[in-house]
Amino acid sequence: MRSVIAIYVENKYGVLTRVSGMFMRKGFNIDSLTVGETDDPAYSRITITLNGDKYAREQLINQLRKLYNVKQVKLLEPETSVERELMLIKVRNTPENRSEVLAAAEIYRAKVIDYTTDAMCVEVTGEPQKIKAFIEVMKPLGIIEMCRTGAVALQRGGTIMEKE
Repeated sequence: MRSVIAIYVENKYGVLTRVSGMFMRKGFNIDSLTVGETDDPAYSRITITLNGDKYAREQLINQLRKLYNVKQVKLLEPETSVERELMLIKVRNTPENRSEVLAAAEIYRAKVIDYTTDAMCVEVTGEPQKIKAFIEVMKPLGIIEMCRTGAVALQRGGTIMEKE
């Protein structure tokens, strides 16, 4: 079962190591991890996606809440949150595939951000399924290189994560 967990932490040295170490000790593989400073520079928000059963996930969340410097831990449910990723993907630019790459970029609402005679770099944002689908479309056209940010997610509506 895929889960998205948001963790509000003090923006201090070693906090990310303690948080990621908790996942290692519990035997979880982190599928994606994003970290960024919040509107208050004293705090950061960590967004982690992982796969695991419900019981183990709940145990992990309870252990995270006990970590020093962790202020809030929230499981983000798909029905009540929005999730996005960013991907940069470089594909071959040939006369044979150029129109296909440009058409796919338009359909997926992506942007060509770099264009040379031999390669195009495309920026794609959206839900993880959209990113995966775009990759599948690009595979036969010749992916040269790509990188993804991992998930960022927020609860819908006016609910905010509070500092405890």
